[in-house]
Amino acid sequence: MLTESDRAFFRPKWRRVAVTLFCGAWAILEWVSNEPIWATVAVGITLYCLWNFFYKFEESTDEDNTPVN
Repeated sequence: MLTESDRAFFRPKWRRVAVTLFCGAWAILEWVSNEPIWATVAVGITLYCLWNFFYKFEESTDEDNTPVN
């Protein structure tokens, strides 16, 4: 679960994409290096990123929709 400060940091889509691609590249590197345990960990982190950053991520919150007086 992402906190409100995490959501604020990852609001720009490029950050979410960059972190997810980095974790995916890390998983590939570990598989190529014949390190299956660390590769599995990296795949898990990549799946966590995909789930939280793209499937469950809320682009806008109630704070974003409040009118400025």
